[in-house]
Amino acid sequence: MPDPAPIAGATVMDRLQRMLDARGLGHITAGPIDDQPTPDEPGHPEYHRRQRTEIALKRWTTATPYRYQQATATHPAVVAWADHVIDDPRTAGILFLTGPFGTGKTHQAYGALRRIAETGPDRFEVMAYTAPDLYALLRPGGSERGPEAELKRLTRVPLLLVDDLGTEKISEFTEEATYRLLNERYNHCRPLIITSNLPAHDPNGVDLVDKVGARITSRLAQITTVVPMDGADLRRGGAS
Repeated sequence: MPDPAPIAGATVMDRLQRMLDARGLGHITAGPIDDQPTPDEPGHPEYHRRQRTEIALKRWTTATPYRYQQATATHPAVVAWADHVIDDPRTAGILFLTGPFGTGKTHQAYGALRRIAETGPDRFEVMAYTAPDLYALLRPGGSERGPEAELKRLTRVPLLLVDDLGTEKISEFTEEATYRLLNERYNHCRPLIITSNLPAHDPNGVDLVDKVGARITSRLAQITTVVPMDGADLRRGGAS
């Protein structure tokens, strides 16, 4: 016995054809059916990229102080580093922004993180601390999780910003904590942004080596993009 569904479908089509013929509208020709999702529908790559971007930007906003909520990366070297992270985070290394106070280092740092978030990466997780706050977190009693648990979080998060490195007093604790943090991120090839008013190297004054120790700075030199930020203090002119 034939399947009644095709017969019913054919009967409906015949009736429609007779109605069209009676009105002189010609023969029905079935056209191709486009059932592919559009960029505004689930299943399309652009739809899911926009969803990831929305989540990433919310996480960026949560990690970013209000003053830097409008931060945008404009320095060519900072933009290039952010694009490197987008393409291949394992080989991007460290972005080290150095220069006097008020030259826009922190603005550029948060702008770099925003640029990465805007591409809608598969995974966007970021933590950002000033150096004094970071060391306070890693001291005994600094958090409910404990120093070792906090250190693991800092070393494993995909993106980390350490702002104002070098403002704290030099001590055995800060040198050891910095070494462990940077060395772990170095070993696991995770991107890192550091801002500091100290130069990477200054034979006539205090530099980053004096703050974090030669044993780690020599290792990091090969994977660090140093970006000097010079100029007048932007804060005195009203800029962030």
